[in-house]
Amino acid sequence: MNLQELTDQIRTKATHADSLNATAKLVTDQGVVYIDATQSPVIVSNDDKPADCDLHVSVDNLVKMGTGELNPMMAFMTGKLKVKGDMGIAMKMGQVMA
Repeated sequence: MNLQELTDQIRTKATHADSLNATAKLVTDQGVVYIDATQSPVIVSNDDKPADCDLHVSVDNLVKMGTGELNPMMAFMTGKLKVKGDMGIAMKMGQVMA
């Protein structure tokens, strides 16, 4: 999966992100996906802007988390997922991406 496909997929799932009410940034090995859920509708772009929470993860591992092949908590514990910023937002992101 490339960054554009990932961004499109997240844009579709982000319609459920209204409860997030924050900004989040997925920093991947292929680039950045920025999610602004402070607005309605939610804005998803590839802009590298400051966010309330940065999630550092490879596209491969992100896809595995999305399919259930990799547990997000296990990814965090093993260093495959790194969180910078508000951990509460990171937890909500898991619900948004499900």
